Amino acid sequence: MSASQLAVFVESHPEIQGGAPVFRGTRVPLRALFDHLEAGESVDDFLDGFRTVKREQVAGVIGVLRDEALATVA
Repeated sequence: MSASQLAVFVESHPEIQGGAPVFRGTRVPLRALFDHLEAGESVDDFLDGFRTVKREQVAGVIGVLRDEALATVA
């Protein structure tokens, strides 16, 4: 995964959530998105619960991960 591409949407600082990756400009851990999706919830449900995260951020993260996954198996 291109760290620079993901860094547009995600950041990590020791003083924010103990250094866990969070959506840039928020305190919402990236893991929360995947936990919600794994539980069968929609992106809309996630966004309703975490109003500081923008749809563009979620779409960007998913897009970067999609591109990386497709490049890995190609």
